[in-house]
Amino acid sequence: MVRVSRALLKDGGLGISKTLSEILVCPLSKQPLRICEERNSLISDAIGVSYPIVDGIPCLVPNDGKIIDNNDMPKPEGAVDSPDEKGMSRGSV
Repeated sequence: MVRVSRALLKDGGLGISKTLSEILVCPLSKQPLRICEERNSLISDAIGVSYPIVDGIPCLVPNDGKIIDNNDMPKPEGAVDSPDEKGMSRGSV
């Protein structure tokens, strides 16, 4: 069991292995989490909440999560800005 734990919580980067990040889900939405190196946290894109990673350990207690403003939230790879985010209103032509 100790070997498995060490393999899942590697030292380096954020301290979370790809295997562990594929298993973890948001405790509120039950949707997959995305690693954000900029914030050193796990992001739930489904509900816009950031969970901190402290000493390589994800803190997935709902009270530890912080709501992220849409403007502050980094875009996932391959995401395209919507027209509303570029400053265009729905009524403009």
